Amino acid sequence: MSANWTPSSWRAKEIRQVPEYPDKAKLESVEKTLAGLPPLVFAGEARRLREQLGEVAEGRAFLLQGGDCAESFAEFHPDNIRDTFRVMLQMSVALTFGAACPIIKVGRMAGQFAKPRSSDTEIVNGVELPSYRGDNINGIEFTPEARIPDPDRLLKAYNQSASTLNLLRAFAQGGFADLNKLHRWNLEFVDGSPQGEQYAELCERISEALSFMQACGLSAERSSQLRETDFYTSHEALLLNYEEAMTRQDSLTGKWYDTSAHMLWIGDRTRKLDEAHVEYMRGIHNPIGLKCGPTTEPDDLIRLIEALNPNNEAGRLVLIARMGHDKVQEFLPPLVRKVKKAGSKVVWSCDPMHGNTVKSTTGYKTRPFDSVLGEVRGFFDVHKAEGTHAGGVHFEMTGKDVTECTGGSQAITDENLGDRYHTHCDPRLNASQSLELAFLISEYLKEERQEKERKAAAAA
Repeated sequence: MSANWTPSSWRAKEIRQVPEYPDKAKLESVEKTLAGLPPLVFAGEARRLREQLGEVAEGRAFLLQGGDCAESFAEFHPDNIRDTFRVMLQMSVALTFGAACPIIKVGRMAGQFAKPRSSDTEIVNGVELPSYRGDNINGIEFTPEARIPDPDRLLKAYNQSASTLNLLRAFAQGGFADLNKLHRWNLEFVDGSPQGEQYAELCERISEALSFMQACGLSAERSSQLRETDFYTSHEALLLNYEEAMTRQDSLTGKWYDTSAHMLWIGDRTRKLDEAHVEYMRGIHNPIGLKCGPTTEPDDLIRLIEALNPNNEAGRLVLIARMGHDKVQEFLPPLVRKVKKAGSKVVWSCDPMHGNTVKSTTGYKTRPFDSVLGEVRGFFDVHKAEGTHAGGVHFEMTGKDVTECTGGSQAITDENLGDRYHTHCDPRLNASQSLELAFLISEYLKEERQEKERKAAAAA
């Protein structure tokens, strides 16, 4: 995998979606500073995630990946981190109960700042300026000064990521994730919703099971699995100068890891085989993702798989399909068939967000919840038809009561979007919509599990 590869070998390749920094000397100084800072995650943690994703690839677990569209400096607050983590826990409980298998939790957190853009510039009231590319690059304010890429923002992003990771580790390992606290995970604005009531019913059933287990001598005090959870971080590896600076050689194995996150992914706009992003990602040993859209050709996908996972190791590569609800049934089956025929060990995950973005009648960018659900349904239907494992979901969400995606049980309309539209980039599901999505997926996983049990019984 690492033949003729170094952390900087990507610099000799063509690259897309990167800013042009006017102060090159300052950028080099910041990169040098980052290279000397402590890692944000450790190689052993990335290896553990890779092992768990291997279980997903083999059909024995499910990947739940979610979080912010683009983290911001302005919204950085412990309550926001806690609420997003809490919704992820709720979703995980719903999925675990339906699937009866481990749920691997990966957040789009602690590093998800940069965003690819469809245009290098944007025009407002006749004024053209460079596009906003994320808080670790430039400012969202529409002024010439704010839109200049500033290398110091990379350092601020590193520090915010470190603080976020510190809090996530405390939540995951410090008792917040204790299953005996299921009822406390609900958010006030979800309490009265159909999802809140369904979650409350689920909590009662789990609490009864926990009471039975405690009576048998299995309690949270004696079993860490009941009071702690594994929680990993991920982001799109867009700014390769930042990723290179965070790349370290593991002292135990001698392999290279990107220590900015446990998992990184390549976006739909930067997945060219002979270009910089694929070159960098092929050499690190983290588990990695690859976005696959309607323009992905089956033969090209196989070549990318061979470049990124030449040893065909389960857990190394996650294929993240982002087709759109009206395209998933057409464009996903040829990819799934090709990968299955090649015998490639991959995790198939569904991103039902990016292919379903529309502009509302009120001018806001939004995602209709029915379209999101439609793509999830299509994703599961395709894998059922092809005899493959629908291994995960990848979505943009927040624990806050935002009004950014229309529909759902709250019946958010185009006219409601302006009430609490807080995203810095793309619209996110709120907690109620996220939980609604989790219960839908739970039913699909339950059906898949029951079908497997029927086949096993028939074979016996």
